[in-house]
Amino acid sequence: MKSREGLVRLKQFQVNEKRRQLAQLDAMIAEFDRMANELEMQITAEEKKAGITDITHFAYPTFAKAARQRRDNLRDSQSDLARQRSTAETLLHEAEAELAKAEMLEMRDGKAREPEPAPPRSAMIG
Repeated sequence: MKSREGLVRLKQFQVNEKRRQLAQLDAMIAEFDRMANELEMQITAEEKKAGITDITHFAYPTFAKAARQRRDNLRDSQSDLARQRSTAETLLHEAEAELAKAEMLEMRDGKAREPEPAPPRSAMIG
């Protein structure tokens, strides 16, 4: 049945789209992690250069303060993306289940349309 084939193609497209979104979220999370780690190294280097690690100290480096804020913002964004990823993963599993159902329906319909095999000739002769 043509409508079942179209349904399977639609479900396959939806699954592929969910997988793409999941991969995109993974890439963004990894990039944010890399950037936050770079900032952490810069903060450490700046504190070492200034000899001050107490952020409440009046002479704490301004660059380190700004880098800390950017790093914290990246970590917050990363955790938001992790929540989005969890939701996207759930949606992917649901889409995969719908695809499996559509494929089973297509297979069932395909078997129902198959012609009955012809009886052996010896059965017809007798």
